[in-house]
Amino acid sequence: MKLRLPNTYVLIFAILALIAAATWLVPGGSYTTELIDGRKQIDPASFRPVASQPQGLGALLMAPVRGFAEAGQIIAFVLTVGGAFAVLQKTGAIDAMIKSIARAHAHSRLVRNGLLPIFITLFSLGGATFGMNEEAIPFVLIFVPLALALGYDSIVGVSIPFVGSQVGFAAAFLNPFNVGVAQGIAGVPLFSGIAYRLLVWVLATGATIVFLMWYARRIRRDPARSPTFALDQTLRAAGGLDLDGDAGMTARDRLVLALFAAALVAMVAGVVWFGWYIDQIAALFLAMGIATGYAARLDTDTVVATFLHGAKDLIGTAAVIALARGTLILARDAHIIDSGLHALAPLVASSVPAFAAQKMFLIQSVINFFIHSGTGQAALTMPVMAPLADLVGISRQTAVLAYQFGELTTPMIPTSGITVGVLALARIPWLTWVRWMLPLQAIYLALALALLAPPAMWGW
Repeated sequence: MKLRLPNTYVLIFAILALIAAATWLVPGGSYTTELIDGRKQIDPASFRPVASQPQGLGALLMAPVRGFAEAGQIIAFVLTVGGAFAVLQKTGAIDAMIKSIARAHAHSRLVRNGLLPIFITLFSLGGATFGMNEEAIPFVLIFVPLALALGYDSIVGVSIPFVGSQVGFAAAFLNPFNVGVAQGIAGVPLFSGIAYRLLVWVLATGATIVFLMWYARRIRRDPARSPTFALDQTLRAAGGLDLDGDAGMTARDRLVLALFAAALVAMVAGVVWFGWYIDQIAALFLAMGIATGYAARLDTDTVVATFLHGAKDLIGTAAVIALARGTLILARDAHIIDSGLHALAPLVASSVPAFAAQKMFLIQSVINFFIHSGTGQAALTMPVMAPLADLVGISRQTAVLAYQFGELTTPMIPTSGITVGVLALARIPWLTWVRWMLPLQAIYLALALALLAPPAMWGW
């Protein structure tokens, strides 16, 4: 009998029930907060016991509903942005751009040499800017046959869209679904610290490119060394990717991509110069979705239906956010959050700030195995990790980065629906994939530990 973990919703509701039970056992406690640079921070020396308020069955059942109400702004933001990007995807402009680059491979030596770096960078940018995640799954159907046609293997074909987008998501600098939400919850200015995050993204993406290029060249020299050699031989016999009948990028596609790029520039300008928060950013992406839909000559009904479908796909994420906020509500009403922080602080604290940040990253990596929704995990953990950062002497900005790095394990964990879905589509066994991923995962681990040290030491 196979061990099967419960799904995310059951798991978080179980956490809700455990917190409700804990409110009857854990003594209440409270820290004094003080205003520093316009933000409330905990005074580490101010902890004092207070009377707890145990939460019963009624409070447990109402917690998700209250979670929807309290997290309404974040939920509205996620649904709006999800709908807007569904319209962008519907235009076909991104698909057309990828196929145009793939076709140029046959005619340009520069493109041939730069094909892997170009595509990995594009998908990583998608993860780093608009939170490309599940959207990478359909691209497996393009890149597996493309990789086989170029003399690589199925693993390379899967890695380009999947690993590329996942490393961009974890090392994001403008991703509204993880950086934006986590910073908003932590009380950190939205998309602040972008210079260091850009460096993190470049290094993480560069490490991915170097590893995949090394592996791809190795397989091209000797295809039999591929873990998926037998599968690849079957796929090659079945036929490859047909790009001959495709007309390439049109003027409409270029206009759509230009509008998308303009929206990203406007988002950066709005955040940096005008102090935009998630409601203004959501409005911007709503405008982008409408503009790209009509630029692609989609009719009104199609734009609306696609937007609603994209928002509907994120209802599950909204439910995770509400449940996660419910855990905070129960613990807050019972006055046990500060007690938990007081108990957890010695485990994370270190005389070397970098070690504290690294411990926080390892905790987030473990949590990611069970809760791998980037937005949901931010909603669940940042209310605890942000004040914990105050207690252990690292900045909340560093705590957000540690949370992001926890997502680096997503490409190999079996509890991730994206991972399982991608591998099922490519017909690659999970164990085969994990054995291949382990060296790259070790690189990510070393990189995360190293990149958390400077901001922890500088008080970033």
